Amino acid sequence: MSDQIIRKGTNSLELPDFPNPAFHRPPPLAEATVALVTSAGLQREGDKIWSGGDESFRVFASDERDLTFSQMSNNFDRSGIAADFNVAYPIDRLEELAAEGTIGAVAPRHLSFMGALQTVSTIISDTGIAAAKQLRDDGVDIVVLTPV
Repeated sequence: MSDQIIRKGTNSLELPDFPNPAFHRPPPLAEATVALVTSAGLQREGDKIWSGGDESFRVFASDERDLTFSQMSNNFDRSGIAADFNVAYPIDRLEELAAEGTIGAVAPRHLSFMGALQTVSTIISDTGIAAAKQLRDDGVDIVVLTPV
């Protein structure tokens, strides 16, 4: 039932117009550096707790594993993430793909946003641009987005 309510509410949202969207043609997957961007609201122990409407992002090194899932929305089943954190942040799977040569490399850093938002205006005009710059500065060719 809640899924139908959410769909009804989001179907009427106005979408922003991006007249000149950026496009980057990545190298072949076996040569590409890949990063994760999640909307799981990940944080380290002791980090400031995400607040409602927070459009900032957090940065995590590839070797960090002691992260906490703190997505604020109650509109989904958390049991998959509780069973395997890779559902929201598939860093182990990404490293396996790099080890077998399917992707060129795992990016040195990955990003998390808080997905429970009413608006994304700051992400469009500010934090999204800063996040993209950080990924480019890290040599990222491809991003795997895990929406939560």
